[in-house]
Amino acid sequence: MIFSVVELVMGVLVAAVPGWFIGGVVGALAAACLALSTYSLVMVWRIHRFEQWLGGPFLVLDPPWQGVWLEMSSRILRLLRTQEKQASMHEKRLKDFLLAIQASPNGVVLLDEDSRIEWCNNTAASHLGLDAQKDRMQHIVHLVRDPVFAKYFAQDEHSTEVIIDGRSSSVINARKLSVQLHAYGDGRLLLLTRDITALAQADAMRRDFVANVSHEIRTPLTVLSGFVETLQSIPLDDAETQHYLQLMSVQSDRIQSLVADLLTLSQLEGSQSPGVQEKVHLPTLMMHIHADALALTELLAAKGDGPVHQIDMDPVPEAALLGSRSELISAVSNLINNAIRYTPLGGSIHLQWSLTPEGAVFAVKDSGPGIAAEHLPRLSERFYRVDRSRSRETGGTGLGLAITKHVMQRHGGELRIESVVGQGATFKLYLPLSRVSSQLD
Repeated sequence: MIFSVVELVMGVLVAAVPGWFIGGVVGALAAACLALSTYSLVMVWRIHRFEQWLGGPFLVLDPPWQGVWLEMSSRILRLLRTQEKQASMHEKRLKDFLLAIQASPNGVVLLDEDSRIEWCNNTAASHLGLDAQKDRMQHIVHLVRDPVFAKYFAQDEHSTEVIIDGRSSSVINARKLSVQLHAYGDGRLLLLTRDITALAQADAMRRDFVANVSHEIRTPLTVLSGFVETLQSIPLDDAETQHYLQLMSVQSDRIQSLVADLLTLSQLEGSQSPGVQEKVHLPTLMMHIHADALALTELLAAKGDGPVHQIDMDPVPEAALLGSRSELISAVSNLINNAIRYTPLGGSIHLQWSLTPEGAVFAVKDSGPGIAAEHLPRLSERFYRVDRSRSRETGGTGLGLAITKHVMQRHGGELRIESVVGQGATFKLYLPLSRVSSQLD
């Protein structure tokens, strides 16, 4: 700027000196005015050119200027570069922030002052059935048509969460959501959603479990109480007394079996998965389990006054299973015992072990009445029974398949069930290759 003033003064003096010699003072003043006017016109032209440079769609990075104009343009370009870097940095931070919210397992919806959707992540869109693009600037209550949510939204206080039904593809897999509103900014609202379906199901399973345990224990206790009262109040001979004591022993055994299975489930759920250090010789394991199965069918045949089951077992491969011996015995025995108990006397049961490239497979196929397809997914639930009265006659606790399922999960395997009504059922245990060893030493 100082340079421009000096340039102006020098120009006026240079013009005034010749004017002085030509016309004296008047000539000097006229020459100075002419120089000043010329300089002003040049400045106007330069200012106009500078304005066009600033107003163009793109700034020329290296304008062909000199002096103060080049200095001003350079400073402006430096400021613009600094602002662009800051804007780019802020934009990147915003994108990273939105990506972090997008990756959140919880739903996030940003609402403006009029409760219209400004932005939502994919989780919230899935929870509430929204379209992240098409539903922008739509009122949230118009899209989430839930009476509980509408009542909650209309409240002045949102210090607690509320439970609503989420969008789901089926009635069976109904989704439960926890939603809560938080005020932020200048009249804006933050809506958070959380999928609590698993928690709701776990709570329902806990209630069902307590109710089932209570029911299963109350029934034999009621029978025992009635027998004790009978023995205390009615004089009986020795034969009748022994008969009642035998019945009481059966009910006592039922309670003991139930408690034992409950303790087994508790131990399976609360302990670490078994390692691969212990080797269970498969032929030896099946020899003992097969003997126990024959003893059970003879006992049931004696009680039911009918023929024993025909239990066939294919040759067992020379291999070893790596895992907990007691758990594997429990899993295999439960399948065989269930087949014996639910197959009518005289029916056939086939046992087979096979080795595959994926691991080992144990199959139990029976000639029983079979199981309807709608019951198959729930058979491994605790206390789930297709026919409760029939199950009690067999003496089962309703926990055998649940124990087997847990054992398989702990060994990295799987329980699968195949059945057709009237054609029997096939229960299979799949163990991964990491749990099978061909070295028997």
